[in-house]
Amino acid sequence: MNNSRPTETSLARDLGLFDATMIGVGAMIGAGIFVLTGIAAGQAGPASILAFALNGVVTLLTAFAYAELASAIPRAGGGYSFVRLAYPGVVGYLAGWMLWFAYTVACSLYALGFASYFWEFFLKYVPGVTGGVYGIVGQHWAILTVTLLIGLFFIGLNVRGAEVTGKAENALVLAKLSILGIFIFFGIRRVLEVPEQVASGFTPFLPEGLGGVLVAMGLTFIAFEGYDLIATVSEEIKEPEKNIPRAIFIALGIAISMYLLILFVSLAAVNPGDRPAWQFLGEFKETAIVRAAENFMPAIGVAVIVFGGIFSTMSALNATVMAASRVAFSMARDMWLPKPVSRIHHRRRTPHIAIIATGVILLMIALTLPIEAVGSAASLMFLLTFAMVNLSVIVLRRKNPEIPRRYRVPFYPVTPILGFGLNIFLAVYQFNFQPIAWYLTAGWIAFGLFIYFAYSEKQAAPLEARVFLPGYPGVVRERQQSVVVALHNPDNVHALLDFAAPIARLRGRRLVAITAVVVPRQLPIQEGLRLAHHREPLLRQAREYAAGRGIELQTDIVLAHHAHQGILAAAEQQRAEVLVMGWKGFTEARERIFGEVADYVIRHLRCDLMLLKVGAERQFRSCLFPTAGGPHARLAAVFLNELAKAFEMTVTAAYVVPEGASQRERASGEQWIEKTLAHVEDPVTIEKRLIESKSVVGGIAMSSRDYDMVVIGAAKEPLFRKLLFGEIPEKVSRFSPASVLVVKKYEGRVKSLFKRAFG
Repeated sequence: MNNSRPTETSLARDLGLFDATMIGVGAMIGAGIFVLTGIAAGQAGPASILAFALNGVVTLLTAFAYAELASAIPRAGGGYSFVRLAYPGVVGYLAGWMLWFAYTVACSLYALGFASYFWEFFLKYVPGVTGGVYGIVGQHWAILTVTLLIGLFFIGLNVRGAEVTGKAENALVLAKLSILGIFIFFGIRRVLEVPEQVASGFTPFLPEGLGGVLVAMGLTFIAFEGYDLIATVSEEIKEPEKNIPRAIFIALGIAISMYLLILFVSLAAVNPGDRPAWQFLGEFKETAIVRAAENFMPAIGVAVIVFGGIFSTMSALNATVMAASRVAFSMARDMWLPKPVSRIHHRRRTPHIAIIATGVILLMIALTLPIEAVGSAASLMFLLTFAMVNLSVIVLRRKNPEIPRRYRVPFYPVTPILGFGLNIFLAVYQFNFQPIAWYLTAGWIAFGLFIYFAYSEKQAAPLEARVFLPGYPGVVRERQQSVVVALHNPDNVHALLDFAAPIARLRGRRLVAITAVVVPRQLPIQEGLRLAHHREPLLRQAREYAAGRGIELQTDIVLAHHAHQGILAAAEQQRAEVLVMGWKGFTEARERIFGEVADYVIRHLRCDLMLLKVGAERQFRSCLFPTAGGPHARLAAVFLNELAKAFEMTVTAAYVVPEGASQRERASGEQWIEKTLAHVEDPVTIEKRLIESKSVVGGIAMSSRDYDMVVIGAAKEPLFRKLLFGEIPEKVSRFSPASVLVVKKYEGRVKSLFKRAFG
């Protein structure tokens, strides 16, 4: 039997359309609108709403470019990768160099914004504390101190590898949308109560002229940065050719709608009395939304807005620290930056040098520049980077026409040319508002060019041919269905394969052993290739054992940000009919049942499942099979046909009756046993047993001491939503001293087919 088939390595594409959309929405909505609304109103007056609308049009042009490139070339790195593919050499290098700085400056903006909202909270609810601190060090140093502390906190958090899970991130984004939705609701209610106030809020509409609108556009462009993060995780998105364009445009549509509504109510619902609303908002700058909320929201609503500003700036700061350090890491990996920047911490597996370098720059900028200059510099960098991405669409259309493009930029080449021109125009106009932003940008570019010609050009030259080969998903043949074994503990490899091989033989399916390499979110997922060698001995052990037993086995290493995502992705990619995985038999966390990985897999798996707890006895000669009917028990009976033959195992079918059970109760139990045994075939040796006990769990657990293992089907209807298999199987799994195999039949196929047909 040939078992020399090489181990595959695959990525866990675990992000669906909703997840990808939330990444873009979360990055765009929140910190930018909280921090920049007042500053924009102060520069353009009521026409700040026009500035946001025009920015939406400008960024939409670039969004078309990102949608085509990211869906055709789903490669980690986003804009940096695209520009580098189109322009090898110094231009590609500068794209990464500028994007790193753009994200880093955005971090500085969010850190300053957090500090402002932090002190706003104390000023409103604990004024004595704020007054005391301001009296000692002054408002400026108080803000800088908090900026320093929050920056250090998130730098340390990313170095340690801590992260928010995908579902928690989605919940935070929805919470931010809800908070801003409450703000809009109360604002519109005030507008309806005092409609005559709208005219005064928007008159005169252009107090600072068109120049003010252009300044506000350049200043607030960073608020529309975020959808590009969808491209940076394109390797992790399911069906990228469809989901990436959809996610980009949905996220942008949500963000633009929210921005315009917030600007409208801020200008129309606020009545400061002695001056126009826009001047009032401009005076309070980054905390203007809180001051606006005080005009038309109840006290609890204002508190919600303050907390919304705090949490929005925190989540945006964490996301951009991660994004910025990823760019620096990727550049160092490609030899554009010194090699130590691409080092991965030996224990935490995070790009700690890249994170620290990013952190040093963000703190230097945040502690030395005013918030307007920081916002302007961040927007300027993104404008220049987005301009380069627009040109990359044109270059790659000509350079690599063979790449399949399911989504194409409309009205090509007019759209990318227009996007390039408008981005450059806004970037140049920024000099009229914040010359320091241009000085900072020019200095950063000059410093980058010095590094390139002094170091990077020679170092990266040997890698150019390999790095720039355009990779894109080709036509993949549909795999045959399989039985998948998830391996983690070397001690259980033999037992899991012994149980999985008969089931694969029964169903005539491939047998595939997989193991997940967990890649921290701080690293691009493909960097798991550098960590995969740690898991190869596990699969080698599986292949050698399978070869010795005459079992044909395929192996696969799955790169994922979470182990459970890797297992689920492998089950989907390998078209699993059955998943076999182990469980240690207990979990320390109270809120978990089988442990974090198993819990998540059990809840979301879309195939049949065999969960095995391996006891001390590894020879399986006798089996207790308690049953009360149901689809899971019937599937367990079918599996037992093969398992009993493979292990030469006797099977005792059992039913638990109360102590002193009546003849009727005993007869009913025997009927349940007979119904289940109808699915067990000869020549399996079957015995029947009625167990008398006060409790079902106690009776099975006590009786299991006489057997090598227990096979039990999941309960048909769990008693509580928290339970995964039902109360009885879960407690038996915990308390039985024997090995326990829990079988769960996937019952969602009919629902899935119905959804595909009619949904």
